[in-house]
Amino acid sequence: MSGSPLLIPTSLKARTYLPEKGSYQVYMETFGCQMNEYDSEIVRSLLKTRGFQFTPYDNEADVILFNTCAIRENAHNRVYGHLARYTNRKQERGLVIGVLGCMAQNLKQELMDTRSFIDVLVGPDGYRRLPDLLMDALEHRKRGLAVDLSEYETYAHIVPDRPAGINGWIAVMRGCDNFCSFCVVPYTRGRERSRDPEGIIQEAHQLVSQGVRQITLLGQNVNSYRSGEWDFARLLIAVGDVPGIQRVRFMSPHPKDFPPALLEAVAEHPAICKTIHLPLQSANDRILERMGRGYTQREYRKLVEAIRKKGPLVLTTDLICGFCGETDEEFQETYRLMQEVGYQAAFVFKYSERKHTIAARKFVDDVPEQVKGYRTNQIVELQKEISLSKNKELIGTTVEVMLEGHSKKSDLQWMGHSDHNVTVVWPKGNEVRQPGDLVPVLVRDASPSTLYGHIQS
Repeated sequence: MSGSPLLIPTSLKARTYLPEKGSYQVYMETFGCQMNEYDSEIVRSLLKTRGFQFTPYDNEADVILFNTCAIRENAHNRVYGHLARYTNRKQERGLVIGVLGCMAQNLKQELMDTRSFIDVLVGPDGYRRLPDLLMDALEHRKRGLAVDLSEYETYAHIVPDRPAGINGWIAVMRGCDNFCSFCVVPYTRGRERSRDPEGIIQEAHQLVSQGVRQITLLGQNVNSYRSGEWDFARLLIAVGDVPGIQRVRFMSPHPKDFPPALLEAVAEHPAICKTIHLPLQSANDRILERMGRGYTQREYRKLVEAIRKKGPLVLTTDLICGFCGETDEEFQETYRLMQEVGYQAAFVFKYSERKHTIAARKFVDDVPEQVKGYRTNQIVELQKEISLSKNKELIGTTVEVMLEGHSKKSDLQWMGHSDHNVTVVWPKGNEVRQPGDLVPVLVRDASPSTLYGHIQS
C-alpha cells in the first residue's frame, strides 16, 4: 500500500451520539518495538487520569488510536491498512482517529494533509497534550497536532498503566545521538536524555509489587545512559538488586561504546540474563561506514572475543540486507561473520528507505528488491541452521525456565523462556505452578526456535 493520504468526503456526517464528558471509550493498537509498548502504557495512564476509558472492542470506541513505528516499511503499510478500515465508520459515527508515535512524527505533513481524516497527530514527546487534543476533537471537531521534539521529556513521575503479567518494561532513556544513516529515530524521538536513577529504581520496586519478575530496560542505545555519576552498568546492577526481581534484560546496546563495566555486570550479576543483543547490521567496512555505525568489522570481532572470554554469554543481533550500494561480495562478508560468531538469534530486515534519514538524502537505494529478498532469505536460513545446532547442543541438559503460562498450542503444556531467551515448552504434571516460577526443565528435543522437555522426577 502506498503512503499517500487517506481521503474522506468533505460532507462528513455529524456524530449520531455524544457520550457524556468523561466517559469516552478509547480503542488503541500498538505497532513496533517494546519502546512503543511502553509508550502505550504511558498514554493509557495519561488518558485514564483524565477520565477516558479503554475498550478492547473497536466497535464500542469513540476514539481510535494507533501508536506507530517508523523504522520499517511494513509497519507503515500496516498502519495505513488499519486506518482504511475505519473510513466508513468515521462517516457513520464521527469517530475521532488519532495517530501517535514515530510515524506521526516522521510523516506529519503527509498525515495531516487537509484531505486526511486523521483528527489528532501526536509524536513521542507530545503525549501529555493528548487528553486535551482528544477533548477538542470530540467536543469541538478541532484537529490537533503535537509533534514538537523535546530536549527534556522523559515522562518521569508518570506511572505506566500496565497489563498484568510477570514481564515489565522500563524506558531508562529516550532519543538517540548516533544518527546511523539508515535510522529515523533521532528525527522521531529526538536527542538522548536519561531518566534519573531513583525514579527508575522506584519503578522497578513498583513492578515487583504488581507481580513482575522480569524487567527489560529499554533505550535506543542503553549503554549511553548517563545521569550524574550513574552509568548504565551501575543502573543495571541496581535494578538487578531490587528484591523480588529474578531476571533483568536490556535492549539495545551499541557496539561502538560497549564499556567493560557493562560486560562485567552481565557476566557476574546473578539476576542479569547472560544474553547480549549486539546489532551488527553489516560486516563490511565500507557499508558500515556508509551506515555511520562508528566501528569496523575488526573492532566488532574484538568485542565479540571479549564477550566470549567472559563465559557462556549468548549473542543475538540485527542485520540489514541490501543497504545502498551493497555488492554480493560485501554481503558475503556478513554471511561469513554470521557463521563465525554463531548468534543464538538474529532479526533480519531488507533495507527500506525512510524519509528524512541521512541515507535517503545522501545515497541511492539501488539494490533491487529481488536481490534484497534473496540475501535476506539466505541469512534467515543460515540463522535457522545455527539456532537449531545450538539448541540441539542442549538436549540432555537441564535449563532453568521462567514459567510464563500455557503453551500457545495446548493447555496441557507450560511455556516459558530460558535465561538465554529461548522458548521452552514442557507437559504439565501434578505439581502446582504459577507464572514467575523458575523451573528446571530437562531438554529432550529442539527446533530452531524452541526447546522441548519435561520436569525431572
